[in-house]
Amino acid sequence: MGYKRIVLLVSLMACSCLTSALASPPVTPPPASGNQANAAVAHPQLWPLAQSPQAFRTPALEARVSQLLASLTLEEKIGQMIQADISSITPADLAQFPLGSIIAGGNSAPSGNDYATPGAWVDLIRSFRAAALKRSGTKIPLIFGIDAVHGHNNVVGATIFPHNIGLGAANDRELIGEIARVTALEAAATGVDWTFGPTLAVPRDDRWGRTYEGFSEDPKIIASYASAITLGLQGTLVPDAPMKPGFIAGSAKHFLADGGTKGGKDQGDASISEEELIHIHAAGYPPAINAGILSIMISFSSWQGVKHSANQSLLEGVVKKRMGFDGFLVSDWNAHGQVQGCSNMSCPQAFNAGLDMLMAPDSWRGLYLNTLTQARAGEIPMSRIDDAVTRILRAKILAGLFEPNHARLEGQFSLLGAPEHRQLARQAVRESLVLLKNNNATLPIASTANVLVAGSGADDISMQSGGWTLTWQGTGNTNANFPNGQSIWSGLSEALKAEGGRATLSVSGTYNQKPDVAIVVFGERPYAEFQGDLEHLDFKSEGDKDLKLMRKLKADGIPVVAVFLSGRPMWVNPELNASDAFVAAWLPGSEGGGLADVLIGTPKKTPRYDFKGKLSFSWPASPTQTPLNVGDPTYNPLFAYGFGLTYTSVNLLGPLSEDGVTMETSRRELFMRGQPIAPWSLILSDRTGDTRTTSSTGASPGTSVQMTPIDTNAQEAGRAISFSGTGGSVFITGPAADFSQPAQQGWVLSFKVNTRANTPSGANFGMNGKEFKLIDILPSSTDGTWRPIMVPLSCFAAAGIDLTHVHEPLRFSANTAWDLSFSDVQLSPSTGKPSPCPMVSK
Repeated sequence: MGYKRIVLLVSLMACSCLTSALASPPVTPPPASGNQANAAVAHPQLWPLAQSPQAFRTPALEARVSQLLASLTLEEKIGQMIQADISSITPADLAQFPLGSIIAGGNSAPSGNDYATPGAWVDLIRSFRAAALKRSGTKIPLIFGIDAVHGHNNVVGATIFPHNIGLGAANDRELIGEIARVTALEAAATGVDWTFGPTLAVPRDDRWGRTYEGFSEDPKIIASYASAITLGLQGTLVPDAPMKPGFIAGSAKHFLADGGTKGGKDQGDASISEEELIHIHAAGYPPAINAGILSIMISFSSWQGVKHSANQSLLEGVVKKRMGFDGFLVSDWNAHGQVQGCSNMSCPQAFNAGLDMLMAPDSWRGLYLNTLTQARAGEIPMSRIDDAVTRILRAKILAGLFEPNHARLEGQFSLLGAPEHRQLARQAVRESLVLLKNNNATLPIASTANVLVAGSGADDISMQSGGWTLTWQGTGNTNANFPNGQSIWSGLSEALKAEGGRATLSVSGTYNQKPDVAIVVFGERPYAEFQGDLEHLDFKSEGDKDLKLMRKLKADGIPVVAVFLSGRPMWVNPELNASDAFVAAWLPGSEGGGLADVLIGTPKKTPRYDFKGKLSFSWPASPTQTPLNVGDPTYNPLFAYGFGLTYTSVNLLGPLSEDGVTMETSRRELFMRGQPIAPWSLILSDRTGDTRTTSSTGASPGTSVQMTPIDTNAQEAGRAISFSGTGGSVFITGPAADFSQPAQQGWVLSFKVNTRANTPSGANFGMNGKEFKLIDILPSSTDGTWRPIMVPLSCFAAAGIDLTHVHEPLRFSANTAWDLSFSDVQLSPSTGKPSPCPMVSK
């Protein structure tokens, strides 16, 4: 889920533990057997020691927890162990189901309104809180969690800080601590008790869609930040005293090696040694535990093929015993359903492995009932249940949830986007910028200059903020949704106007009067989690519009400053060649004025602020150069870890190779061998929502669409889809890709289908939201054979689809009961006779 930030007090205990974890001689784990499960068994004695603070274990606290535990019924205990999402539960449900935790996930908001007012958030949280305390039995307050990962990013008007990748480039522990403190204040103002941060991932393959949630590829930065963020969010825990109002509970995440999966695949498998787990991916956890983190979120991912959610050797052996963690362990979004032998509604294995709370956003009801049955049958031992509930109650008491003044800041909306908070965010932007090129001292720009501000990201706060901003993917937002924000263009205009200069906004780069310099802002469109997974790091803008713009401006004799917005380092050699100065701005958030502070100097070009940021991720020299991490035996980046120019640097960057990835190797395969090919994902959808499938079986949230594996020419290489008749779809989605070039070359969208019933008139297929009659290309097919379908890409262009920005290359939908199987979805040159262009359905 999201991240969080910190204050500066780091304990000697955390430091000494960190030193031992990072600087001790490498340990070689005992040899793993050939059995995969045995290979994924951790050896706790090899791991670093840590210990939750004494505040977790005072006699008075333990006595209070024991008294509460003894008063709870089994039903109430199980309720404490399950968390539901606001989109799937109402306050009234709590009268029957005594759940102890509520979450507002990335796409959940009051009344389903992503732009709900702060007051609506408070009203919603109060209604759940009140319902929990009205039910009969022992009064245990709810804990309400949210992904406040770069500020309180779900709420309109809140301060949006740079994503973690930029904060890692700043490498400023004091700053990161203050950001965590402000995030906690703004969250507390809307009634939130708990955030899912800090993110302690160490991204080692930048194709991973969550790279921007990590501070660095270097575990030392993560370890140095962990305690500071924890203390910023929670404050220093004092024995027998509740957390003070204005602080909120944190959750270190995602344990473990979510940034170390093979191929940079989100929710994938870390096929690495235990030594690498310890010395790279576990580095942030001992400092966070020593600083008092109240919860730890367990990753979706696996180690050596075994899901963390069921790995008792890691959860019990390492985290709770070796690292002395006395808080509670919470799963990620329905992650327990991915455990072998489990489903979203039943997973005793996860509880028995050591998870204390399962995040079951839409599956909570079935999970509660099944867990209760399993507990009564002894399938989950009472000792394990009591341990889980003890840990949850302990954290709730320490978080101050039982205190009458716990929500004292609730409703103080002046804290959201407060001027001093925005100034802190602006400082964070300044410190995170990394200058990669500054030929001919193009920067800083004189404040009296005539500046053209262009590019797709010039006046787009949503684009500069990235994913996890108001919506899960960060898409669909406009500048109007950021009442306290400022776009990069607005910040530049303000700075120049104040000194007699002028900034002209022209996204397309057209101008009437030749400017003194052009600033072109471009980069990745917002994404989150698996939807950001990539096949390679060759940056592709929509039709290369921004690259063409930079080349045109340079041909016109105009100095070009490129400002690159991205959630990771990418191969941008053509853009580096087309610019005179190049700034890696990452995802700076809502305070675009921070760029103006550094880019715009005085009338005499004297800097007002110098560049401070240094690369916390190595910059690739080729689009396929990943994984690429400092310390690798064949380390050869374009810009090394720690690189970053200042205004006193003398560094002339010459022409770079522009041999990138062609369509032959880029995104041609969409769904092959029974799996979507990164960066593409497969989604099952109905009227109640979407489900991203991570296995061969699945269902849409309302079960209107069911999926099972089916054999083609290879075992389980296809997917069988069953539509119930109430409306639903299955579709492939991912970051926008440019299909215009293969369309010009006469390529087709090809796929294979198999059905034993005639195609109904209510069945469609489509691209980018436009649907076509499937019966036009599949009139009848009742023999169960696989039929190849080839639809010319030109058909989609003729129907008005923008092939330069394809984010949904194929969708199947039906409003009638029907079964369809598909496989081998790809772009390919036309072979044989293609299908005729189908009629548009809607």
